[in-house]
Amino acid sequence: MLVLLPPSEGKAASGRGAPLKPESLSLPGLAAARAAVLDELVELCAADEEKAREVLGLSEGLRGEIAKNVELRTAGTRPAGEIYTGVLYDALDLASLDTAARRRAAKSLLVFSGLWGAVRVGDRIPSYRCSMGVKLPGLGALGAFWRTRMAEVMPEAAGDGLVLDLRSSAYAAAWKPKGEVAERTASVRVLHSQLVNGVEKRSVVSHFNKATKGRLVRDLLQAGARPKGPVELVTALGDLGYVVEAQAPARPGRAWELDVVVTEIH
Repeated sequence: MLVLLPPSEGKAASGRGAPLKPESLSLPGLAAARAAVLDELVELCAADEEKAREVLGLSEGLRGEIAKNVELRTAGTRPAGEIYTGVLYDALDLASLDTAARRRAAKSLLVFSGLWGAVRVGDRIPSYRCSMGVKLPGLGALGAFWRTRMAEVMPEAAGDGLVLDLRSSAYAAAWKPKGEVAERTASVRVLHSQLVNGVEKRSVVSHFNKATKGRLVRDLLQAGARPKGPVELVTALGDLGYVVEAQAPARPGRAWELDVVVTEIH
């Protein structure tokens, strides 16, 4: 099983470990593309703070993130699973997983990134600020930049098992599974169900959507679940107590769509 995750806008501070070693990152086929984005991001932030703030879409209060980007090559690193924080990662709580579940997480979780393309949770990276929605002056829109590069490496990374896609739309745009890979991909959204005047209403609640996805991944890892495809995933989630409604693809070469329906927000 390969689980595709979005990163988080908020990130922990860079660690005290050795500086970035690009050659140590997973998916080595992305090395040249990572170097190109890193070079332009560092140069932009070092040369013109105001322009960098505009390009990165940062508020005045986040101006300090620009200085962080300037130091990307020399800053300390820590595992990506510790760098990414926020609602999904709080719910996932990698640090508290048992040993076997942590091993499964290291093999199966892949975090998409505007700077790195994608990294595994054990890859050591510095803290940074660069979302997939950024349009760099030289390389252009990062979603489009990464699309071609990810298409070259992701089919191999996906292997021959289930691909569980939990990415937000901006990061999903960087790689869209095709062909037989798509047919064993399940894209998940979380819907909040509530009765309003006796009528069921369903809605997507951003914060809770992220939290539920984090708990869902955690539960699968802790249970040691190994669904081979979307059908088996629906069964596994049902066994874990989730209410799941599955929509099979209308035609070959498309992903499955799964709705996880919840009645409580927490």
